[in-house]
Amino acid sequence: MGDTKERVLRLAKPIKKGVLRLIFSRFFIFVLLILLQLLFVVMLHLRFTEAAPYAEALQRAFSFAMIIYLFNNKMESSAKLTWLLIISILPIGGALLLAFTQSNIGHRRLKKDVEKNIKETLEAIPQPLDVLEEIRNDGSGTDDLNNYINKTDCFPIYKNTCVKYFGSGEEKFESMLKELEKAESFIFLEYFIIEEGYMWGRILDILARKAKEGVDVRVLYDGTCEISKLPTDYPKRLEELGIKAKDFAPIRPLLSSHYNYRDHRKILVIDGQTAYNGGIKLADEYINRIHPFGHWKDAAVIVKGDAVKSYTLMFLQMWNLGVQEPEYEPYISVGSEVLFNSGGYVMPYSDSPLDDEKVGETVYMDILSRADRYVHIMTPYLILDDELLRSFRFAAMRGIDVRIILPGIPDKKAAYALAKSHYRALISAGVKIYEYTPGFVHAKVFVSDDRKAAVGTINLDYRSLYHHFECATYMYKCECIADIESDFEETLSKCRRILPEDVENESFFYKLEGTVMKLIAPLM
Repeated sequence: MGDTKERVLRLAKPIKKGVLRLIFSRFFIFVLLILLQLLFVVMLHLRFTEAAPYAEALQRAFSFAMIIYLFNNKMESSAKLTWLLIISILPIGGALLLAFTQSNIGHRRLKKDVEKNIKETLEAIPQPLDVLEEIRNDGSGTDDLNNYINKTDCFPIYKNTCVKYFGSGEEKFESMLKELEKAESFIFLEYFIIEEGYMWGRILDILARKAKEGVDVRVLYDGTCEISKLPTDYPKRLEELGIKAKDFAPIRPLLSSHYNYRDHRKILVIDGQTAYNGGIKLADEYINRIHPFGHWKDAAVIVKGDAVKSYTLMFLQMWNLGVQEPEYEPYISVGSEVLFNSGGYVMPYSDSPLDDEKVGETVYMDILSRADRYVHIMTPYLILDDELLRSFRFAAMRGIDVRIILPGIPDKKAAYALAKSHYRALISAGVKIYEYTPGFVHAKVFVSDDRKAAVGTINLDYRSLYHHFECATYMYKCECIADIESDFEETLSKCRRILPEDVENESFFYKLEGTVMKLIAPLM
């Protein structure tokens, strides 16, 4: 048992590839295009001075054509403004960068496969009609939300389900270890980040033993891990232990938009009976074994019962990308072995960047718009588009107690500055903003009126809401909602409230950086 774990840990030491982050990034492409355009302009003036006026006129006509194109594009309004700014400064370079980001180079096959898998499984899990009828008659609007998100995928709402909330990575980790030991049939893991260390080592040891016992163990992680977390041949190394493994959308030099279309989801399914969802990844900072940004505050849920089917389907939809004859039925047909009388309703859901619907954002706005008393939120980032900003302001101005807990120690300085750029507009409308002084908040939690909550992977930023594959657990009238609100209040006691004078007295650097970064926020 120990030899297996040590062998994998020894073989899987990742190569540090910090330079590759730059090569694969939009920033690198953007700088390259700027340099090419500057070179073009200089050469034009040096060698073709008499043609310069004609070139300038052509450039203006081109810029005008791009403006017309952007106004008729389906992208979000803030993104349009960002691209208008870029193209007005660098018409040719900006247009080439826009074409690069919208061409889905390296992702066209991915888009086709995702659409195929979702289409084939739209009715894979029938909606229990008695459950839908119950919530249709209670006036909560939950049935309306269910109707909306079922337009994009298969998202039944369930009753025979029990949910337990974890207010820390340590709690979830200990629970995971116990539940993994019980596995008899299959274990499916889908995580944005897997990194060698204590947490993954303990989990991997169990996975390897279970695979030897005949359990179907599958691991899916995002391709960005190969930049600095794991070696490119890590799936093969796991297969030596009997574990089936895939990296989602591996990074390709210059052919990947790097940050676009990443699998940011965190799902663990065991035997079709138990599932985990939330913000906690498989790396040591998430359980506070290391402290890169102070104390790490996170959240997750464990789900048992009928709703586990949805997490199983989510995993298989991603796992089966490119598979000629995918199997779903043997796994999603597994029924709950226990009857739960929790009295609540559970609706797991996912969000894809490859369709025209922003499911994650819509669920958040639905909670804000239907709240009667309060909406309490924990989120690591606050990079809002116009619609979300209006939703927050409208909720607060109509008398809803809207409170947001953000990190006190940021992991990304630019994102921190961007969040602060929204403080004035939110606070002036009555939104109460708090910063977690012990460290970093990575939890993605909405809880409202002691009866609704959403816990998952979806951040309040453009990347989560527009560019990532995400998932979450929506709960209505579940007993654990009281625990979620209690955890929020406990976390709040360790926060400092941001007052109007704090915004005014903020350092000039953060004000300037936030103002500038706001111009390109949709590209971050």
